[in-house]
Amino acid sequence: MDVRPFSATMHCLSGCLVGEVMGLTIGVFLQWPAWQTICLATALAYVSGYALALYPIVSKKIGLLGAIKTIWLAETISIGIMELAMNSVDYLIGGVDAGSVFEPIFWIGLAFAVLAGFLIGYPANFFLIKHGLKRACR
Repeated sequence: MDVRPFSATMHCLSGCLVGEVMGLTIGVFLQWPAWQTICLATALAYVSGYALALYPIVSKKIGLLGAIKTIWLAETISIGIMELAMNSVDYLIGGVDAGSVFEPIFWIGLAFAVLAGFLIGYPANFFLIKHGLKRACR
């Protein structure tokens, strides 16, 4: 069994989740409308997802520009697909409309969103790795 797509999906999901939780928490705390909260969560998920993807590559002395050239396309696709799934599920369940992060619906929505992100992200990462567009995380 090839574990590279699983590893890449978990790595990407971890990066997305950091920004997603920060964005949803800030948006819910400030009682923003759902669309503003989702926009913030998506923007922060891209920032944290790229940062997590760039770190191991930059640390191999490739340099920031070389690392960005290496990851930008695959990470943009992978994060975009995961964010679409995660935010759609969170919106449908209602976690993004929670009145507080202390309400169970916030965390239930987030849990189902993470599951959706993985289930949608795995085939995308499998495709990207199979066609040489993404490197698996080690």
